[in-house]
Amino acid sequence: MGMTMTQKILAAHAGLDSVSAGQLIEADLDLVLGNDITSPVAIHEIEKMKVDGVFDKDKIALVMDHFAPNKDIKSAQHCKCVREFACKHEISNYFDVGEMGIEHALLPEQGLTVAGDVIIGADSHTCTYGALGAFSTGVGSTDMAAGMATGQAWFKVPSAIKFNIVGKPAKWISGKDVILHIIGMIGVDGALYRSMEFVGEGIQYLTMDDRFTIANMAIEAGGKNGIFPVDDLTRTYMKEHSKRPFVEYTADEDAEYDEEYTIDLSTLKPTVAFPHLPENTRTIDEVGDVKINQVVIGSCTNGRMDDLRIAASILKGKKVAKGLRVIVIPATQKIYLQAMEEGLLRTFIEAGAIVSTPTCGPCLGGYMGVLAEGERCVSTTNRNFVGRMGHVESEVYLASPAVAAASAITGKISGPDEVM
Repeated sequence: MGMTMTQKILAAHAGLDSVSAGQLIEADLDLVLGNDITSPVAIHEIEKMKVDGVFDKDKIALVMDHFAPNKDIKSAQHCKCVREFACKHEISNYFDVGEMGIEHALLPEQGLTVAGDVIIGADSHTCTYGALGAFSTGVGSTDMAAGMATGQAWFKVPSAIKFNIVGKPAKWISGKDVILHIIGMIGVDGALYRSMEFVGEGIQYLTMDDRFTIANMAIEAGGKNGIFPVDDLTRTYMKEHSKRPFVEYTADEDAEYDEEYTIDLSTLKPTVAFPHLPENTRTIDEVGDVKINQVVIGSCTNGRMDDLRIAASILKGKKVAKGLRVIVIPATQKIYLQAMEEGLLRTFIEAGAIVSTPTCGPCLGGYMGVLAEGERCVSTTNRNFVGRMGHVESEVYLASPAVAAASAITGKISGPDEVM
């Protein structure tokens, strides 16, 4: 029996000729990731192990992005803990205020993730790097600790679902619409502990930023990981950002899939996930009249250059609806600088939005946009669970940057065609 892309990567890292779904393996790791929330727990666990240092100071990345710049004493203590650990063990890839960014946008930008890697991170959206043809998945802090100490992790080899992407998307359709459509179709547990493998001729119409967004939200369908095959666009991206060699894996023709779906990009419409689950989707023509109080454009899902350019193209020369708060968060310092050089920050500010330093902040109800009771927010983030962005009686509507920007102008959930 043939293997999927994911199974081939795991087999290679386990030193095996082949693996099959359900098999337990121990695989070598190319990168172990943690942030300012999850790393302190892992650090305390690794201290209990009484190991002599970490397995490889160049294969650990620690990113202060959730509550940094520190929002309170507790977050300052967390960052201090990680900072001291990074200094003690001479961690090469430690990113703090001034050079950090939202981790899942920062690591590919820094060239730390490439095709063929096995990556674990103590953050559920670590699956983002599947856009580059890597196997990457989120783990708990104790698994992160074990990974930092040994350079290995245990996995149960996942079975897979194939998504055949065909057709060419209409103007405003982005990766966010694609993945929200898929989650709405299969549900938040539709890919539970399975690899979501995206193939097909339609992928050529998806930018790298689109692919990062789709892979990022594989976890919202319950997926163990999401992964794309490597093509010329992927190779160009990796060669521009990384000096590391990479290995391309393709699924065997006789690879076994639990299910197969065809996604025709030409039929998709801007899609919004209503509270309180990402599967609760409606197309823009089905949303009705939903007035909002806040818009957030950013996060590890949609804070990249494509996202900011799209939002700015809609907001340019227009004004944010009176009484509405609009928060724009470039995902990294490099993206922030490029957006400034392209005049996008001026566009946002002149429209009546604010621009924040890179942070996860509002996505998890941390800071920089926490919602009060009864408030509604259109957000380009990845989760809209009860209380996700603040009060348990607030509401989060997940959408693309295009829908978020259009909604900022009208004060209610709106499609870009309504304002352009």
